[in-house]
Amino acid sequence: MLRRIRQHWKNYIGTSRMALIGCIILGVWIVLAIAVPLFGPWSFSEQNAGIRNQTSSLLHWFGTDRFGRDLFTRVWYGAGISLAVGIISTAINGIIGVLYGAGSGYAGKRTDIVLMRIADIISAIPSMLYVILITLVMGAGVGSMILGLCVAGWIGMARIVRGEIIKLKETEYAYAARMEGIKPLRILLRHLLPNTAGTIVVNMIFLVPQAIFTEAFLSFLGVGIAAPAASLGTIIQEARSQMILYPYQMMYPLLVLCIMLLALNMVGNAVEQRLSIRTGKGTGDK
Repeated sequence: MLRRIRQHWKNYIGTSRMALIGCIILGVWIVLAIAVPLFGPWSFSEQNAGIRNQTSSLLHWFGTDRFGRDLFTRVWYGAGISLAVGIISTAINGIIGVLYGAGSGYAGKRTDIVLMRIADIISAIPSMLYVILITLVMGAGVGSMILGLCVAGWIGMARIVRGEIIKLKETEYAYAARMEGIKPLRILLRHLLPNTAGTIVVNMIFLVPQAIFTEAFLSFLGVGIAAPAASLGTIIQEARSQMILYPYQMMYPLLVLCIMLLALNMVGNAVEQRLSIRTGKGTGDK
């Protein structure tokens, strides 16, 4: 018993540290993404042929690109765009996925079969293909990127929520609520969904870096966000032709992108482990 308590305490401390470090990194990252483009001395799109391809200096901390634009301002402006795409698409996918999965899991066998087969048909096509097709039709931009990410991005969340609702609706308190004559919608909203909140939060945290990486990858391929806007993927793509002579132009946006993805995954893992400890599924119970 004492050993189990000690193990739980070690897990608790470890996850708390991980969450704290991740939140600090993410907080600093967000402050820079907001403050640098707004209050920095340089514009993200201002070109100056006289300072092209300069390395890092006191005036230009990340150097300049082939058009003489300040890379420090440009990278943090792109970081803000990437984060906005990730958060907005995650929020939309989360709302759709929770509502769809909860309705499918609680409705009953026939409705559940129909709804999940529709989801299977949508997910049969890779999500990146949806983004590419919508970008080609609507043009490259933040709106088309978010729309493309939301076509099939909610399906994973819907399946997770559906599984949780199917399990929870067979519990004793759900049976008791039905026997008291409480309406199904009220049972779903007041009793079942709140008990899936932890799972929903963890999966939404992991959806953010997934959306950001997808956007960066597609922008790197040239089908993402178009100029004059610039995400991290766009900046990395622009630096590809300069990679041999001026590797720093690709290194800085890559480093900023990796730090953000690492921080988000650290927070997600910490929250997931914390929930598993609370529900008795930690390593101490094995």
